[in-house]
Amino acid sequence: MLRQDSQADVPLFDEDEDEQDSRNKPKIQHPLASFFHLFFRISAVLVYLLCELISSSFIACMVTIILLLSCDFWTVKNVTGRLLVGLRWWNQVDENGKSHWVFESRKANSKKVVSSSESRIFWLGLVACPILWVVFVFSTLISFKLKWLAVVIMGVVLQWANLYGYVRCKVGAGTNLRNMATNYLGLQLFKQAVNKSQRP
Repeated sequence: MLRQDSQADVPLFDEDEDEQDSRNKPKIQHPLASFFHLFFRISAVLVYLLCELISSSFIACMVTIILLLSCDFWTVKNVTGRLLVGLRWWNQVDENGKSHWVFESRKANSKKVVSSSESRIFWLGLVACPILWVVFVFSTLISFKLKWLAVVIMGVVLQWANLYGYVRCKVGAGTNLRNMATNYLGLQLFKQAVNKSQRP
């Protein structure tokens, strides 16, 4: 797996624009990208929740949800990740037929700064919706609406794939996420033990 900083041969959008030097601007610089980052995923969730009220056709609802999920996957992976947080990921196959995952982030000293508002919108949407789709999987199994199982599994797969790709971009492609989570939990337990031992 590779991790690259953005180079001249793979520039991020708007890299040449002059930006103010202030970090974490509260203003939303890309309102259209922010809108579509949330639009497709929220629309897919709403259509899933309201599908029996919208249409009596299971096929029409299923196709609509899968189209919205696919549009969301493409938009988040190819557009909003670059614009809102300066991250992107992809898979490329070399001449030997071996698959390589590439995780890329904007250079820290780049002129293009990430807005704190856009970053919050991006990560909130990226984390909240996959959790909702997991809840939908369990509710589908508990309520025995097995015809919806394929739809909610598709939602889980597409949403979690983007979440996994962007988390790998953010924390580093070489970092094992399981080891990182284990180290974090171990550190938290150690801090709690130290705090308890210091109390009278």
